[in-house]
Amino acid sequence: MMTGCATMNEIETKAAVRFGIMGCAAIARKVSRAIGLAPDARLVAVASRTLEKARQFAAENAFPDDAHIYGSYEELLQDPVVEAVYIPLPTSLHRRWVAEAARSGKHVLVEKPAALNAGELQEMLAICEEKGVQFMDGTMWMHHPRTAKMRELLSDATLFGNLKWVNSAFSYVGDAYFLENDIRVKADLDGLGALGDAGWYCIRSILWAVDYQLPKTVTAIRGSVSRNAAGVLLSCGSSLQWDDGRVATFHCSFDANLTTHLTVTGTRGTLVLHDFALPCEDDSATFSFSSESGLSAKEREWRPFPSIEHRVPTDLPQEACMVREFARLVRCITDSGSKPDQTWPAITKKTHLVIDAVMASIEKGFETVLL
Repeated sequence: MMTGCATMNEIETKAAVRFGIMGCAAIARKVSRAIGLAPDARLVAVASRTLEKARQFAAENAFPDDAHIYGSYEELLQDPVVEAVYIPLPTSLHRRWVAEAARSGKHVLVEKPAALNAGELQEMLAICEEKGVQFMDGTMWMHHPRTAKMRELLSDATLFGNLKWVNSAFSYVGDAYFLENDIRVKADLDGLGALGDAGWYCIRSILWAVDYQLPKTVTAIRGSVSRNAAGVLLSCGSSLQWDDGRVATFHCSFDANLTTHLTVTGTRGTLVLHDFALPCEDDSATFSFSSESGLSAKEREWRPFPSIEHRVPTDLPQEACMVREFARLVRCITDSGSKPDQTWPAITKKTHLVIDAVMASIEKGFETVLL
């Protein structure tokens, strides 16, 4: 999803965007590697709550020898070498540190979920816009070339027709340690639980499929919801409806076999993929697409064959594609004087509005919530 300003080739000839990492969560290892792989980005600093932990993280994740190591987030934000920050902290800390980063003039790539609710997010986005810094959430699959190719097919009325329904599912089994200790099951750290983690991907995939048009209503599915002793969601599901008859459903959980499934069906075609959030391979990704499928007169065989596999190559893993796009937007601002691009912040906001609606439906006894 490229906007105006410099092209990828043009931006790669400019100076690399200098990144600092705020926090040493496990996902920060993946993004640190991505920053190293992206040709237009460079790791220059890392901060943790202790200097020892920051040093260990830098040593284990191929930081350059001249990287700045800090024992506090405040020190990193005061570093003039750092242009952009990646924030993988617990969701409950995003509101504070996104605001602090923006006020320090740093562009912000923040891990999902971006906030605890849409109200918090709006405060963060307002500060980023006021300070002229770019904001993007860390939903990596959005930036894979496969996603753009799938969009081409969904936009082809001859092949796909009009969208009718979407189903998305993301689940995995959390082991005993995860269910006891992970921040995603702690009410004070990441109170959205499975909805904010796996459910974020499901909701984003649905919004992507409908070209980011918000649904008219959201209804949590009775019987799909489970919580831990702290009240954090371990599983949930929901149905979404639009005024024109389009419908979508999703299920997310920490207690079912690993599944990352997306189906988008129109009047003429169907798109299916089984690894939408995380492709099985770094250098390519597949999806299946069928058009004008049906049964023969004898109803014993498909006409035509129901699924054609498409393979889309990529020069970088999707997390590095994300960093590359973020760096391009940052360079648009720093080199061309452009205002921050609002495409990605708007998509983040819509994702949070749907999450809020799902939570509201659950809290109201599975009533339908209007958006």
